[in-house]
Amino acid sequence: MTSKIQASAVRASLGQLLTYSTEEKPRKFTETVELQIGLKNYDPQRDKRFSGTVRLPNIPKPKMKLCILADAAHIDQAKVIGLDFMSVDDLKKLNKNKKLIKKLAKKYDAFLASEALIKQIPRLLGPGLSKAGKFPTPVSHSDNLEEKVAEIKSTIKFQLKKVLCLGVAIGHVQMSEDQLVTNTMLAINFLVSLLKKNWQNVKSLFVKSSMGKRMYLLPFLLCLPRPPRSKHSSHSSFATAIRLF
Repeated sequence: MTSKIQASAVRASLGQLLTYSTEEKPRKFTETVELQIGLKNYDPQRDKRFSGTVRLPNIPKPKMKLCILADAAHIDQAKVIGLDFMSVDDLKKLNKNKKLIKKLAKKYDAFLASEALIKQIPRLLGPGLSKAGKFPTPVSHSDNLEEKVAEIKSTIKFQLKKVLCLGVAIGHVQMSEDQLVTNTMLAINFLVSLLKKNWQNVKSLFVKSSMGKRMYLLPFLLCLPRPPRSKHSSHSSFATAIRLF
């Protein structure tokens, strides 16, 4: 499958995004960079809702909060690498309290669990983590726990639900332009591979920092919403295709 988007176009848009977020309007926190996708010719009610994960070469959210539901061996490893952990006794103290489990699910972005405990989790916690979409990733004693943490932090998920738009973190504004371009190209091409008609299902592509403005990645001007008119605007068609939105 041939990509319909060029790395040079992605680089131009990301370069403007980084300039805006790091020089023109710097914030007091590290902004996340999100890839936003609009789909077309898809019916979420009738068509199969796709789901897929891909590991990016550069960690998009290094401050992602993780916790391992651990046996004794993994507790020792977690202490060494500074990873939050909960033992079986800690889980039992929650006493299947829905409010406490919901609070736990909100506290962390993702969970891991020792293989020896994975089957006990539904009995200890009920369906709370599953409902939050955060059922733990199993970890064996032969796995390198630090590498497993890096893998989870590097992995993004595309999942079609009821609306024809998706958004996923592909980096942050402290990353280099090269790192962002690599992550963005991989994420786009992976998503397109999940679509039933590939690029024919792509209506629009944007990148956006947390507090910044959306940047077009694809100049599909006929398919995109018309940008608001500005008294001071006199851009060329190419500039409009990658303009701040």
